[in-house]
Amino acid sequence: MPTMPPVPTTIFDDLDDYVAAPRVTDLAVAPNGSRAIVALSQLASDKTSYVSALWDIDVAGTRPAQRLTWSDDAATGPAVTATGDLLFLRRKSSDDEALSVWTLPGSGGEAHVLATRGASCTGIRAALSADSFVLASDVHPSADTEAEDDRIRLLRNERKVGAILHTGYPIRHWDHDLGPATPHLFTGRTSHEAADPQLRRITARAESALHEASYALSPDGSFVVTTWTVPGVLAASRTVLVRIDIASSTSTILVDDDAADLGSPAISPDGTHVAFLRESLSTPEDAPRTTLQLYSFGDGTVTDAAPGWDLWPAAPTFSADGCGVLVVADENGRAPIFEVRDGTARRITHTDSAYSHVHATSDGSIFALEASYLQPPHPVRIDAATGAVTSLPLGEDAPQLPGVLTEIDTTAADGRGVRAWLAQPSEASESARVPLVLWVHGGPLASWNTWSWRWNPWLLVAKGYAVLLPDPALSTGYGQDFVQRGWGRWGKEPFTDLMAITDAACALPQIDESRTAAMGGSFGGYMANWIAGHTDRFDAIVSHAGLWALDQFGPTTDVAYYWQREMSPEMAVENSPHLFVADISTPMLVIHVTRTIESPSARVCDCGSSCSASRDCPPTTRARPIIGSFFTPRRTTGCWRPSTRKSGIRSSSRSSPNTFSVRRSPYRRRSADEAPKRACRSARTGPLESTGDQFSAEDSRQPRRCIAEKLGSQRGRGRSVSGLGGRWLLRGRPEIRQARVLDRAAPT
Repeated sequence: MPTMPPVPTTIFDDLDDYVAAPRVTDLAVAPNGSRAIVALSQLASDKTSYVSALWDIDVAGTRPAQRLTWSDDAATGPAVTATGDLLFLRRKSSDDEALSVWTLPGSGGEAHVLATRGASCTGIRAALSADSFVLASDVHPSADTEAEDDRIRLLRNERKVGAILHTGYPIRHWDHDLGPATPHLFTGRTSHEAADPQLRRITARAESALHEASYALSPDGSFVVTTWTVPGVLAASRTVLVRIDIASSTSTILVDDDAADLGSPAISPDGTHVAFLRESLSTPEDAPRTTLQLYSFGDGTVTDAAPGWDLWPAAPTFSADGCGVLVVADENGRAPIFEVRDGTARRITHTDSAYSHVHATSDGSIFALEASYLQPPHPVRIDAATGAVTSLPLGEDAPQLPGVLTEIDTTAADGRGVRAWLAQPSEASESARVPLVLWVHGGPLASWNTWSWRWNPWLLVAKGYAVLLPDPALSTGYGQDFVQRGWGRWGKEPFTDLMAITDAACALPQIDESRTAAMGGSFGGYMANWIAGHTDRFDAIVSHAGLWALDQFGPTTDVAYYWQREMSPEMAVENSPHLFVADISTPMLVIHVTRTIESPSARVCDCGSSCSASRDCPPTTRARPIIGSFFTPRRTTGCWRPSTRKSGIRSSSRSSPNTFSVRRSPYRRRSADEAPKRACRSARTGPLESTGDQFSAEDSRQPRRCIAEKLGSQRGRGRSVSGLGGRWLLRGRPEIRQARVLDRAAPT
């Protein structure tokens, strides 16, 4: 065994050091480019949360950054006014749960409260050339005045009332229940001589229309353009663009497209145009498409800003002269900045990085946060003409990495190229081969293209693993066709792409192809479950917050109508991992969080019980998997609390909510010679189709009967059960994969 050279210690070698690492979370820039502020989160003294502080960075990149806020209470949501004053959100005292608007004068002086409410506030937007700002804050629906809203909130807190009366849909989002208060927009003045220092509501009876809204304030502070959610049939909804006058609080619909969701509005510096994103509503046959649109206040027309551009733009902001729009778009595993001008998109940055929080200033500069798998987000200044990137010193050096990053690609079965990042230990070589972990990204409309503190490959690299980060079909950044080829076909092209790029990685001389694992979260967890039932090439599989039974996921997730646009009954049956539970032979660790609403924990319990049922089948030569489960009762898919990120996995009773339990099967693992000869047993032989598969009588008689009996189809008799949008006929033989629609009742 060759001796490995010593590797310098990094923050990735110890989870305590990793959790304690500071991280940049936000960026605000003065309209004239004279000042830039970043929010830097650090571990709190109790080591159970993060506290954000604001830092003033030198826009010239010559002097070190200066810390501006020192309170133990986090300062968040920075915005810089036209006069250079800093606005931010912070609690007035440690005993006050609500956030207040604070200001720190640009000319010097102490920070003080500018405005306050009894409820929390988010999303400050300051006018470019006026002394006004807007923000969002929750209001109880029965409160006609701010005093009444404060009274209701105080009574609920004092009497510990947690009940919520839901009168609409959705009722949940991400990791929390919605209500009883709903978001509203408020306006305030930034001048110290303002007659009314308090906030004034400019939206009346918004109900849930501003849930997850994105909005922009005009340069002169006279109006707001915001997204507005309108209800549709069968509990569906979509978003339109609305103009709200600040002085009168009157609202007018600007753009209403019944075939799309509209979002991310940005107002031009002269106030004459609005740039926004249009995401077409998907169908079971057609994937959504995101395009950049322009609305003209002059004639009320809407035009496609870049017709024929095949990438998906995000986060539009106008250039300094107002004639172009800056956007970020995923492209080949990166997320560069583009300028859309005169109907075409020009790439500005040419690095391997991803950019966010883009700001264009009146002096012609571009400020942004830059990140890649080589370094976490950090502030930069970009020359709009040449694309040259200058890092702005923050005082925090980029963490030293425990390995190197390379890029690999291959060709899929249909001839399409598939690429991936490969993070591997520095010492990996042909004489010191390392095991491989396939890591499937979530989304699925996403890309592995930027640093993530939640999903970081270097933690595994520090332990000696090579980590493969592929972008299979459905990933963004490779054109609309690349998304379309996987749409409604989750278990087909996305799966075979993953197997193809894994084959390419295993062919590298420094990779030990005999030691491989697969894992993923959310959609990646779904794919981990699908992989487990369709190939035994991996030695271990980790499924984090994954989808198990698609017919149950669709109606129970927090935005069911979105998923039902793609998940027809046929799609749900053809791509559901739970129908292949009897084929799972690889040891699995299933991780879930009880507050992960997108993929409810009950679905993961179904996964465990289904695997247990498969082990109760009469003994065959099939392998019996080792099933482990790790549950945490808090938060969501990322396990965001620092204490949860470094959870000790220990044995305990099954009743414990934080339990890692491994149940070993008495059956030995199947050897290659004993494996049943069935069509497409391994991914290497091609995709497994939902119909037409042929199996031997011995192969199909026992394992699939377990599934049939689990679904109530004993003795091979058919039984109709409720499914996604209709009733299904399930049979107790291989035809279980050929479920037939009895009717297509409209979902309710």
